[in-house]
Amino acid sequence: MTDEQPPAGIPKPAEPSGVDLARVALRAAKEQARARGDAAQQKRQARRGGGLRSGARADGRDPMAFGAAINRLITERGWETPAAVGGVMGRWPQIVGEDVAKHCEPEKYDEDERVLVVRCDSTAWATNLRLLAPQLVARLNEDLGHGAVKLIKVNGPGGPPRRYGPLRAPGSTGPGDTYG
Repeated sequence: MTDEQPPAGIPKPAEPSGVDLARVALRAAKEQARARGDAAQQKRQARRGGGLRSGARADGRDPMAFGAAINRLITERGWETPAAVGGVMGRWPQIVGEDVAKHCEPEKYDEDERVLVVRCDSTAWATNLRLLAPQLVARLNEDLGHGAVKLIKVNGPGGPPRRYGPLRAPGSTGPGDTYG
């Protein structure tokens, strides 16, 4: 090292004296102690199950609105399309009109094949809905997003359960259960 002199008029920086060196060492020791204390406190909190306490500031443990919690759950699980279709089933009369809704109701939605199954109360209404199916698919896809519904499967009325007479064996499912 060379022993250079500062330019004229600028005082030479003072070498840290014993007191200054002691202050620097004390400050460094305090920072290290604080860091060790923080680490020890974090370990204790981890052993006690987190140890986080509720405070004035918002954090991830704060209660949230029910709607926000449901929306977060739907998004995390990837249930957007089935939930939207469920909403459509609830708004069926507004989508198809009151007359059609009186005679036809949605039964189920197959998410994999993107098929909506609708049951009608008469064969005439089933035929009518089959003719309206392309327009309904377009309207549903407007509401739900492109490709959410590819096909509407229309079922006619289901008959009442078959009764085979008053003399039946308890627990039998009818005459077919005796043939194996």
